[in-house]
Amino acid sequence: MRFVKIFAPAVLVLMPALAGAVGFGLSVRPQFRTEITPLPDGVYEVKAVGSSAPVNYWCGIGDYALRTLGVPNNQRIYIWRAYEPGVRTVQFALTSPPGADTKPGYSVTVRKVGANMSAVSAQNYCYDNFIMDTF
Repeated sequence: MRFVKIFAPAVLVLMPALAGAVGFGLSVRPQFRTEITPLPDGVYEVKAVGSSAPVNYWCGIGDYALRTLGVPNNQRIYIWRAYEPGVRTVQFALTSPPGADTKPGYSVTVRKVGANMSAVSAQNYCYDNFIMDTF
């Protein structure tokens, strides 16, 4: 029993390093998950699963646009309908919404119709090391 009391703390301390060394265990990178639903007229609805951080929505639409739709990296993606808290969805399109201000901003938002970024910039949020839960 004495051996277990001495050995157990060492295992708890060394396990994360060992897990990383052999390629299994807990991941430090968050898992962004979204559900994409194509709607009429080239609009895509993104529903967040888990975190409703803005980067989750941009990651989902950027990855979908590049991998599924095959758009070029520099294709702009526009918010067509802003974030809805009750249903946790954002609608995006590859064309700008009529009458919307599409000047690029400095913040990552899903609350402004017309906000936009390139497909590859959106997809790059899939590789962030942390999620910022701010709008």
